[in-house]
Amino acid sequence: MYRDPVQSLESACSRLPAATRPLRVGMIGIGTVGSGTFRVLARNQAEIAGRAGRGIEVVIVAARNLGRAATIVDGRAALTADPLQVATHPEVDVVVEVAGGTGPARDWVLAAIAHGKHVVTANKALLAVHGGEIFAAARQRGVSVAYEAAVAVSIPIIKALREGLTANRIEWVAGIINGTTNFILGKMRDEGIDFGSALAQAQALGYAEADPGFDIEGVDAAHKLTLLAANAFGMPLRFADAQVEGIAALQALDVAGAGQLGYRVKLLGIARRRAEGVELRVQPALVPAAHLMAQVDGAMNAIMVKADAAGLTMYYGAGAGSEQTASAVIADLVDVARLDGTRAAQRVPHLGFHVHAMQALPVLSRAAVCSAHYLRVPLQAASQAEALGALLAEQGVPVRRVLLAAGEAGHGPQALVLTAAAAQGAVDRAVHALQGHAAVAGAIVTLRVEELAP
Repeated sequence: MYRDPVQSLESACSRLPAATRPLRVGMIGIGTVGSGTFRVLARNQAEIAGRAGRGIEVVIVAARNLGRAATIVDGRAALTADPLQVATHPEVDVVVEVAGGTGPARDWVLAAIAHGKHVVTANKALLAVHGGEIFAAARQRGVSVAYEAAVAVSIPIIKALREGLTANRIEWVAGIINGTTNFILGKMRDEGIDFGSALAQAQALGYAEADPGFDIEGVDAAHKLTLLAANAFGMPLRFADAQVEGIAALQALDVAGAGQLGYRVKLLGIARRRAEGVELRVQPALVPAAHLMAQVDGAMNAIMVKADAAGLTMYYGAGAGSEQTASAVIADLVDVARLDGTRAAQRVPHLGFHVHAMQALPVLSRAAVCSAHYLRVPLQAASQAEALGALLAEQGVPVRRVLLAAGEAGHGPQALVLTAAAAQGAVDRAVHALQGHAAVAGAIVTLRVEELAP
């Protein structure tokens, strides 16, 4: 159980000036990410202190399972079952929140901020939903909230957007930012299996949770995309306005059809600046098979950024893992250690832009988003495929290519159509009109096509 903080935490280092004593960390949660953070801090303490200019030590940990936590901590930190003990502890400089969720975690983080503590979190859902409130509280109190691990695990994409690309006007950000869905789509492509079979494999191997809803429905990727867009464009967090489509309805026929056309299907998060607003969307899309993004397999993540000065840059790395996530958590702790005690105005702003420069950019509606499209059209007869181009053109959707799907046994003839760029609203109207045509034998499937060109 929780031990008296005066007895367990008081030491000579607590009486040293903040610039020379170790940065004192309170951790809420010591599961996969928390245990990895504890291990890496212990193993690489000399390198970390050399980079930070001071030591970083965990002094207290809150955990649901104190017995398990004790085996990890091994007497090197105090333990408590109450996260608020950590959030409000007088001997803690920074709170690491890696417990997850959006309810109690919000209360813990706001309590830590109210008590003048910096916060490091890997909780993308918390920030996507409550980030505006949390960042405002942190600004008022003069503390930092750091969250590199919340977006792409081992990939330092937040640092790249906020610091490495700070001279640029960002045009778009596009990424594979959910490892579970990327693993599933790879299995569907490589083994020709349906979604349910691929999901079962992902769960058996530990890539997917028993309840994979947030992953397969695209919600996890939308949380991350919300943070990416804010840092790329200097806009408020707009998770509620994101267009989100997952992969649960994706059919093996369409993964195979994409391959026949020279594409691969990936679940992409895309934030793109347009003259009239910002696209903010997560959806399965066709990517050219020769494109670097199409080569990202397994549970890996990758993010591309198109900027006016730097041009196209790409960032690749692990999308999950205990120590992989810990790498990003500790990088944030090093930043806090370096800047603790400095004026808030001298630190990198939470979302990359100072608050007076943030813009309330409108998020484009689904109907207004313009891209090329893939259509799979079940036909009464294969000979009717030739007429599809003209039929779609009559509806205002120009067609680039039409061919018959290979391997039609058991499904009847299927036409695969690639359109030129068209607004989603126009494509929806054209598909609705085409669906009622006598030549069409079943439901038409549509997916976006993303060339991700420089």
